[in-house]
Amino acid sequence: MAERGARHGQAAAAPAADRGLDAAGAARFDALILPHLDAAYNLARYLSRDPDAAQDIVQDAVLRAYRSFADFRGLSPRAWLLAIVRNCHATWRLKRRRAPQSAPLPHGEGETPDDAASLLVDGDTPESLLLRRTEAEAVRALLEHLPEPLREVLVLRELDELSYREIAEVAGVPVGTVMSRLSRARRLFADLWSRTTPDGEATP
Repeated sequence: MAERGARHGQAAAAPAADRGLDAAGAARFDALILPHLDAAYNLARYLSRDPDAAQDIVQDAVLRAYRSFADFRGLSPRAWLLAIVRNCHATWRLKRRRAPQSAPLPHGEGETPDDAASLLVDGDTPESLLLRRTEAEAVRALLEHLPEPLREVLVLRELDELSYREIAEVAGVPVGTVMSRLSRARRLFADLWSRTTPDGEATP
């Protein structure tokens, strides 16, 4: 199941200030695109490795999607939106390279209460919640060790649960390339996990 995103309200409401569709088109956009904001946030977050930047990327992607929605002819609204997120991340990364850099937040900082709440399940105790959160942070840390093309397909497949065809549409590569990258990503992730220390860091 896709990991819950946080603070999507701004992104979801943003197109209202830039209405270019008629009422029927706007309603169709809301029905087809907005349900995939969590998946959009997941991808933006794991590509950017910055929760705050992910919010900006998603908001930009939703605005771009809205403005070009009249031309949408794809079979998968989710894949179409995530392809736009991917492009917005590329734009963000280019701007970031040109701007002065600040130190990244340590793992766990910059999270919202919703991130912790998303780990709760019925019957959780404080101890089990801590264990689940620790494991989630370890997974996130290991994903960040993967090269971006491998991290991207693994997130899209395992967290956002896209099909191979949808991933190919998002990444703009053949299905065979998706399968090859997934295989490499899973092997590398499994190797990193087997060498993970109790504090979530991979040993050499």
